[in-house]
Amino acid sequence: MLRRLAKEYPEAGTRLLHGNAFQLLVATILSAQSTDAQVNRVTKKLFREYRTPAEFARADLRELKKIVRSAGYYNQKARRIKESAKIISGKYRGRVPRSMHELVQLPGVGRKTANIVLSYGFGKDEGIAVDTHVFRLSRRLGLSSANTAEKVEKDLMELLPRKKWGTVNSILIFHGRAVCTARNPKHGECVLFELCPSRGI
Repeated sequence: MLRRLAKEYPEAGTRLLHGNAFQLLVATILSAQSTDAQVNRVTKKLFREYRTPAEFARADLRELKKIVRSAGYYNQKARRIKESAKIISGKYRGRVPRSMHELVQLPGVGRKTANIVLSYGFGKDEGIAVDTHVFRLSRRLGLSSANTAEKVEKDLMELLPRKKWGTVNSILIFHGRAVCTARNPKHGECVLFELCPSRGI
């Protein structure tokens, strides 16, 4: 399945525009309940105004909220970004931590966000980022029958070799957006049709 999908989506990877691991962290926090395209519009202005963790830490919260407003849940997201920036600029001397354990201690950072930062920011695979697309497709394709993101991640990690952990997220996201949509999946266009246990549903 993964071989077929990798061939179908050779361009798969994060669509969040970023220049470093900290920018990726900020963009990923903003991406919750928002589209990558919308986040990229927001960060285009945001990263011109604030460049380093220290600058984000000193930012006026009202201004920060104003800039990220269109990404949704802006009060919560702006506060979490500022708080994370304070910790990174102080405790970590301006450098984004490189371990799952340290990343998930930051405000607004769960395993999904941490996995994306580790994979695309540092080339480290400590887990698999499970968003709504990965969760849905994992269950539809029979890769997991779990009912929580954490359990789906565990099932995928046990099923797949570690070297595939970093790519499976983006491949499933691309397929989920293009073909295996939440409603009315396009069975006729699916390269996995004859392999899929959900094809008759």
